[in-house]
Amino acid sequence: MKRVGIVGASGYAGLETLRMCALHPELEVVVATGDSMAGNRAAGLYPSLEAAFPNLVFAEYDLDALDGLDVVFLAMPHGASQAVVPELIDRVGVICDLAADFRLRDPELYPRWYGEPHKAPELLEQFAYGIPELFRDSIVGSTKIATPGCYPTAAALALTPLVRAGLIDTTGVIVDASSGVSGAGRTLKANTQFCTVDEDITAYGLLDHRHTPEMEQATGAQVLFTPHLVPTNRGILATCYARPIGPVTSDSLLEALAEAYRNDPFLVVRPTSPSTKATLGTNCCHLTARYDERTGWVIVLSAIDNLVKGTAGQAVQCVNLALGLPETTGLPILAAYP
Repeated sequence: MKRVGIVGASGYAGLETLRMCALHPELEVVVATGDSMAGNRAAGLYPSLEAAFPNLVFAEYDLDALDGLDVVFLAMPHGASQAVVPELIDRVGVICDLAADFRLRDPELYPRWYGEPHKAPELLEQFAYGIPELFRDSIVGSTKIATPGCYPTAAALALTPLVRAGLIDTTGVIVDASSGVSGAGRTLKANTQFCTVDEDITAYGLLDHRHTPEMEQATGAQVLFTPHLVPTNRGILATCYARPIGPVTSDSLLEALAEAYRNDPFLVVRPTSPSTKATLGTNCCHLTARYDERTGWVIVLSAIDNLVKGTAGQAVQCVNLALGLPETTGLPILAAYP
């Protein structure tokens, strides 16, 4: 068993990482920190954890308690990992950061999109970008992994194979994506209260959402990104638009996606439109594509569970590769349905 610590385990990303570790035959959680909930039973906050973690108590962050662990997942708010990672590097086996702190290669992008300079820019190039289906070679055996955000994962899995195959123009790509409320985290905010979200759909982050440069880095395309908040707990549906290069058909686009992902067990390419419920609780991404002859646009649709393939499940998938385990170990592939 690999000894695991989860820093920030009391948030939704940390909760889902606990669930993924409970399903995993090789990962044992020995430390789970949550400063705002320190001293409280994890199952007291989340009754769903009772069967797997009846005695787990959230602890305050303590570097010494993490010393020597095989894996540490960092599930903290954006910005917090930059202070923690430098002191962890020589003390643990694998660091897997679920926040955005080490995702972008160019440190100059952080002031523009995250509002402040990066505190450890010299470490950025040491982190593998954690979408295994697109960047597997850099993740295998890595000791530092930056797991992508949910929106960039959905967009990159949809678009990157078509960019790499030279089938779509890399300028003026549009990504419209809708997310469930869990993507905003556990902290109560005015715009995520039940009475605000229920029976409403809103667009936000117009022209300046911080996931935009991550999408552009992962896809190699210029992206106009508009996210939408929808009244569901989980799930992301991304609808992506691009102009083709040369002649394409709906069939040729589907064939290109199927060929790109033919050895990837978590990627499902189908002619039918993907559904967020079909991915609920799984580490899968469902894809389809069309070419509209009338308007000349390529459309690619992608559905994922934002907390699994978009967060904790993909993190565990990356850790499996880093540790030399089979990539699918412990990861759910079938959704609960209906």
